[in-house]
Amino acid sequence: MLGRAVDDASTGSDSDYSNSWISWFLSSKGNEYFCEVEEDYILDRFNLTGLNNEVSNYAQALDLITDNLDDDIQDELRGALDVQARLLYGLIHARWIVTARGLAKMLEKFKRVDFGRCPRVLCQSQPLLPVGLSDIPYEKSVKLYCGRCEDVYSPKSSRHGSIDGAYFGTSFPHLLFMVYPHLIPPKAGPVEPALPPRVSETDASKRNRRTREDPEAAEVINEPASTASVALKADRYRPRIYGFQLHEIAKLQRWQEAVRDRQVNKVAREE
Repeated sequence: MLGRAVDDASTGSDSDYSNSWISWFLSSKGNEYFCEVEEDYILDRFNLTGLNNEVSNYAQALDLITDNLDDDIQDELRGALDVQARLLYGLIHARWIVTARGLAKMLEKFKRVDFGRCPRVLCQSQPLLPVGLSDIPYEKSVKLYCGRCEDVYSPKSSRHGSIDGAYFGTSFPHLLFMVYPHLIPPKAGPVEPALPPRVSETDASKRNRRTREDPEAAEVINEPASTASVALKADRYRPRIYGFQLHEIAKLQRWQEAVRDRQVNKVAREE
């Protein structure tokens, strides 16, 4: 779980808002993934529905973001408000970047490769996009999604790795590709792969299926950890938009997992 100490650690000691709070926040080291949320969007209370339940001192944190905070606020309270303002801006940011104007701004960052490139050689330096593994704050840190291999990676920088994934949400990169389909990189292999023929279930495949359904099964029967069991325990990232898995990608992943299971069965027999 992503601890609340992350925001406290990234607050920093210098809170000199010479121009505006948002400008200061975006210029701070480690916040390069964020784009600027338009003030009109922030000031429209409809766009912030429900966030008052997520952020303590919501009204004052919003005033700080919009540079309307009373100057008489004590310094120690301002420091606490800064943490809440970061949380509030992050949650607003997650909503903003899935709007038409927000997607356009993130598209500019994507074209500049602000989020880095995929480390896999066969992906040919495909630019990455930030994605959250959870829409709930303080659960998962931000990851980087590759549209070619459809996998996620951790940021290289520890500063970027400490950003809350909820500030980008689970739907953003897939909505971007849906709105701008010409950006979808080509995949290796057939466009519409057919499922492989069903093979008879051997003893090894039965053991592998049992291990996948119950990860503790291998330990219970005192079987040593094998390459096959490790492969079956590996989590597979599944692209979703508002919780719904993408149809074409889901079909491709079913084919990929069927191929993987065949390879796992082959490895298990050899072991």
